[in-house]
Amino acid sequence: MKVLISDNMGQAGIDIFENQDGIELDVKTGLSPEELKQIIGQYDGLAIRSATKVTKEILGAATNLKVIARAGIGLDNVDIDEATKKGVAVMNTPGGNTVTTAEHAIAMMMSLTRNIPRGTQTLKKGKWDKKLLQGREIFNKTFGVIGFGNIGSIAAGLAKGLKMKVIVFDPYISSEHIEKAGFEYVSLDQLYERADYITIHVPKMEATIDLLDADAFAKMKDGVMVINCARGGIINEADLYDAIKSGKVAGAALDVFATEPPGEHPLLTLDQVIATPHLGASTKEAQTNVAIAAANQIIAYLLHDTVINAVNVPSVTGEVLKQLSPFIYLCEKMGVMQGQISMGGVKEVAIEYIGNFPDLDLKPITISAVRGLLSQFVKDDVNTVNAISLANEIGIKISESTSKEAGNFLNLIRMTIFSDKKPQILEGTIFGKDDARIVRINKFRLEVIPKGHLSLIHNIDKPGSIGSIGVTLGKHDINISRMMVGMEDDGDKNIIFLKTDSPVPSKVVKEIEDLDLVVNMTTFEL
Repeated sequence: MKVLISDNMGQAGIDIFENQDGIELDVKTGLSPEELKQIIGQYDGLAIRSATKVTKEILGAATNLKVIARAGIGLDNVDIDEATKKGVAVMNTPGGNTVTTAEHAIAMMMSLTRNIPRGTQTLKKGKWDKKLLQGREIFNKTFGVIGFGNIGSIAAGLAKGLKMKVIVFDPYISSEHIEKAGFEYVSLDQLYERADYITIHVPKMEATIDLLDADAFAKMKDGVMVINCARGGIINEADLYDAIKSGKVAGAALDVFATEPPGEHPLLTLDQVIATPHLGASTKEAQTNVAIAAANQIIAYLLHDTVINAVNVPSVTGEVLKQLSPFIYLCEKMGVMQGQISMGGVKEVAIEYIGNFPDLDLKPITISAVRGLLSQFVKDDVNTVNAISLANEIGIKISESTSKEAGNFLNLIRMTIFSDKKPQILEGTIFGKDDARIVRINKFRLEVIPKGHLSLIHNIDKPGSIGSIGVTLGKHDINISRMMVGMEDDGDKNIIFLKTDSPVPSKVVKEIEDLDLVVNMTTFEL
């Protein structure tokens, strides 16, 4: 079996490959996309970090590729959907750099607070700017954590050890779990109002892009300091620049940028900004850990057909996988959808299998549903191996049940989310052999293909409501490619599912919600 390492990787991982019988290794870093495309067809395994972009074009040329392993957590640089279609297992190495990234966030906060980079720079220039570089204490200051996953929870613990007051916001984790861990749960607006420091530990997705924008900065304390060691794009960089120039934000510590490397960036001209070139995971220990893990994953898969930390392949045999695949796909989409439309901290996920599921091991389907849900609010490290344990760690109970009567369907899967708000119910089924459909959301019956740019609209069932929505979207050149309308049982409301050719911007959502007969609108991506 041939393996290619296309990015710089710890020597410990290279040594494992070179000492393994049955593995032929090539290390070729710095390849252009075209150069990689020309040679990728030779290889059974590919080991990467963040530099290599495994695009649809690369996967199209990867005729022998069986597995991709990322020495790290984030998989933004891999087209996972295309890899899945091609039957390529995609794996990452969760946990290898969790502590390292949390420590970097704290180091950035300390450096920013005490002007350490500027002090070093001016001293090397022969200056002694002691008065100009006066810092402040972090003792007893309020440390606001956005995102309480593995990294965010460690950062919170480190700040608590520094005698800071720690407050936490995470809309998907129950307040009970956060408070049980010893921290105060707050709303996002409360965090903005109270925090002296705000650190971000959420994944980059539709809901978190530009999470910190001009409106968010306006709600913050004067003199707040902001740390981002998560992903570029979560902070609107132009709005951050304006907030620093106005004095609202006293300083920012950035390890990530929307475009990397950022080049001649306006933020880098400001003395109040310190920055590092995406070093959050870059320690000797972390890089050794993830290199070893990635090497072992590829070897286990290629030589022993063993799956470790795959994000797109359940741990079952190929024959069972063929039977389960339609349901695995359906439940992952149901989980992703629940993660985007459910409100409040999730306390329990109940999966009900109703109807005909002959002698199937349903556990991989449940895992797929939980993984889809958690992928919307856990930072980059949820996969088929750790989904259930990770849910348990953050206080989410998982339950399964079966029954025989599925009504009008041969089989039906019901996924109910219990949270701080009212329960959220989705039902899905398979038409034919593998045609996935969402057929119920709460009280509404409908039929939705779970794919693409989707919008969920609750409106009053009166003449003109649907027309006004269509006119508004048309005015903004947003084409409706599919529409489904579901009726509320014994009520005066209906629900509209729209599939559009392009995403619906937030300003258009607001315009639609202002229509007389529209109650609310939620957009999501599947």
